[in-house]
Amino acid sequence: MAYTTINKSTDYFNTKLYAGTGSTHNVTGVGFQPDFVWVKDRSNAYDHGLFDAVRGVTKDLRSNATMAESTNASSLTAFGTDGFTAGSHAIINGNSNNYASWNWKAGGTASTNNDGDNACSLSANATAGFSVSTHTVPDVGAGQYTIGHGLGKKPKLVIAKHTSQTGSFQTYFEGIGTENQQYLKLNDTNALANHSNLWGNGMTTSVVGLSNTALTAGTTSVVYAFAEINGYSKFGSYTANGNADGGFVYLGFKPSFLMIKRTDSAAGWIIYDNKREGRNTENDYLLASSSSAEGTNNEIDLYSNGFKPREANRNELNVSGGSYIYMAIGQSLVGSNNVPCVAR
Repeated sequence: MAYTTINKSTDYFNTKLYAGTGSTHNVTGVGFQPDFVWVKDRSNAYDHGLFDAVRGVTKDLRSNATMAESTNASSLTAFGTDGFTAGSHAIINGNSNNYASWNWKAGGTASTNNDGDNACSLSANATAGFSVSTHTVPDVGAGQYTIGHGLGKKPKLVIAKHTSQTGSFQTYFEGIGTENQQYLKLNDTNALANHSNLWGNGMTTSVVGLSNTALTAGTTSVVYAFAEINGYSKFGSYTANGNADGGFVYLGFKPSFLMIKRTDSAAGWIIYDNKREGRNTENDYLLASSSSAEGTNNEIDLYSNGFKPREANRNELNVSGGSYIYMAIGQSLVGSNNVPCVAR
């Protein structure tokens, strides 16, 4: 049996670093046409910019803020076959600023999906376990409803956000808290919380469960859904030991993208990738829940088959006894035998 259905992870996810020019700039080298682009200025305390092809070009959200979707003609102006085009806006292309962009491939042009009891506009990539959808929240009082996610398996991570009004990035992560009630917020540092029926009747292999507890009737919302794909992506948890030689977390691949969140206490969502330094322990970080510029503490090792926190009692990573969740995407796999690439 094949280890994974994906031979080359960079066909579906890739980190692209670039320098801003302050004028229209074609960012290439992604390796595919992205459907979801997440950009952060590494040099300055600017907001994150989240763009997707379902909502359309020039429309951004900010992972560190609750603001509604904004439309800016000088932000991301096109999704290209090998990347994207950036306008002159500082959030994506300030002159001489350094940027990180994390790029995902969904299913291209969106289509109407009726798998749930509420229709949505969906772009889904079941092979890579990622989809983007938008919908108008139905008037079901304080009730529940579902939308399709197109992944063919139950999602491990779901992020739902109002686009037409202010609201948090409500975040579901399988296996923590009370299944249909637990939530985190991508835009803040809060610990895991519970709210009755926040996720309706829950997640299935075909639909995302939602409710008007999280989303207000008549508003438009975007949902990002991630399923786990063996050898390519992994969503899990660990308990930290608080030591400079932290506990090893096995993934089965070398991470090219790693996002970690403490769940039992307040802490930011910390992000690493294999491009920003890319050598142990000098793996720089950004915080999804903060506009802060890039941090350069030497605090984590990214290995061929997992990762290890390397800073004693770092709140976002390694407080003794602390509970943490992670989202990891693997570095390129090689060959038709579907075996993981484990060389550094």
